[in-house]
Amino acid sequence: MARKTTTDDPLAPVTLAVGQEELLLDRAVQQVVAAARAADPDTDVRDLMPDALQPGTLAELTSPSLFAERKVVVVRNAQDLSADTIKDVKGYLGTPAEEITLVLLHAGGAKGKGLLDAARKAGAREVACPKMTKPADRLAFVRSEFRATGRSATPEACQALVDAIGSDLRELASAVSQLVADVESTIDEAVVARYYTGRAEASSFTVADRAVEGRAAEALEALRWAVSTGVPPVLITSALAQGVRSIGKLASAPRGARPGDLARELGMPPWKIDRVRQQMRGWSADGVAIALRAVAEADAGVKGGGDDPEYALEKAVVTIARAARAGRR
Repeated sequence: MARKTTTDDPLAPVTLAVGQEELLLDRAVQQVVAAARAADPDTDVRDLMPDALQPGTLAELTSPSLFAERKVVVVRNAQDLSADTIKDVKGYLGTPAEEITLVLLHAGGAKGKGLLDAARKAGAREVACPKMTKPADRLAFVRSEFRATGRSATPEACQALVDAIGSDLRELASAVSQLVADVESTIDEAVVARYYTGRAEASSFTVADRAVEGRAAEALEALRWAVSTGVPPVLITSALAQGVRSIGKLASAPRGARPGDLARELGMPPWKIDRVRQQMRGWSADGVAIALRAVAEADAGVKGGGDDPEYALEKAVVTIARAARAGRR
């Protein structure tokens, strides 16, 4: 029976990459291949989809070589393997071959769970590759990308990059690489804006930020750019609602509390507490109520309750900006 191990050695006999985030799955494979080729530049890599792995194929790929060459066998979408092939893989897990690394990429769901459990029981090295659906997860990913390069980026810069690029991890990773390669100093929000001006201005959060700051003209300009570049109206109303609610939450929080304490209580990162504090100057309780009603009307308008979603958004932006300025008079 295979020796159980908790090693993080990429050259472990079996690596199990679990999840549905394609970039992370590819990186898990690349890490194993790089380690194998560092040990033997002539490593043979076989990258297979389920339909290419028929019963008996794995035995052929993992049979002893006359020249004892190192080999990496990658099986993608392992949850989709046929029942007979899964039997082959389970049998191999008990007696993995020398100089061969098997990499199983599994979606992690109920389908093919027997294979997943067998690999874990056999002591496979496991790499988590979860789908990053939450903005907080993507923000953490960007931060980790900068840390991996040994470079410094401010929290505001990381957030601006996520706002500008969106949910595609490959594009986020590429953007971090470009910034690190081109910028020698600390990467801040101004640097991100300079490199990704068009995309950042199209962000729904940029529209919301300008509106709650009372900058109606800039908010409308950002809104028109966002709409013209295909940002869904529902994302813009969501960002507007989040911006107004953040001001309402912070306005009702105890005065004098530290940003860290407020962050935990309100569910915001500390850097956002500082930003919202700057944005809330001029706001009143009545203004927050007016702005929230405007957002609700816009939300109904973009979801079929009105004839012109863009007009509904423009009206909400102007109302929010006026509410933000009302307390300054």
